[in-house]
Amino acid sequence: MTNSANMILDQALELSAPERANVAEKLLFSLDRPDSKIDALWANEADSRVEAYKKGEIEAIPAEKVFAKYRRT
Repeated sequence: MTNSANMILDQALELSAPERANVAEKLLFSLDRPDSKIDALWANEADSRVEAYKKGEIEAIPAEKVFAKYRRT
């Protein structure tokens, strides 16, 4: 990290827990910018999967079965 970033981090660590949480939330939010190209790619992927399901090319898996699989790990 740069000296500036280290200084900011040191100052942030002196804040109260709620203030640090607020700073962390704002920093994370600043990284989550909508990207219309990625949104379009995901929309196309979703449409493609729905069409494949309707054509019988893929089958649905009940949500409970999926959740159960990941609860075990």
